Amino acid sequence: MVTAGIFYFIIVVVGTLGEMCVSRATKTIGEVTDFRPRAIARHIWHAMKVPWMWIAITMMATAFFSLLGMLAIAKASFVFPSTAVSYLVGALGGKLFLGEKISPQRWFGVLVICVGVLLVAFGKG
Repeated sequence: MVTAGIFYFIIVVVGTLGEMCVSRATKTIGEVTDFRPRAIARHIWHAMKVPWMWIAITMMATAFFSLLGMLAIAKASFVFPSTAVSYLVGALGGKLFLGEKISPQRWFGVLVICVGVLLVAFGKG
């Protein structure tokens, strides 16, 4: 049970923080406007020089392998819906880490998702 809790924490928190780091990295390198292969390769090269991107890759890979571990010990019908609580972590991270403004409607949507997660977590099956 402790292992599942650790996996769950890594999937939800570390994975979502990794996504926040990707967002920060992409804001640093800018938008892709030229879609020729050479321009895309140059954009990827610039992205690889941003430390936030490497932090993101490490965190998201850790979360992915934790997801594999979690799927080995729990039912997929529980794992995937329950990890949707990452939407709450994402909203909080967007507000605190990225300085985003979040509307009341979006907070309400996050609340609805969290209620759904509770229904899955405490449901029979």
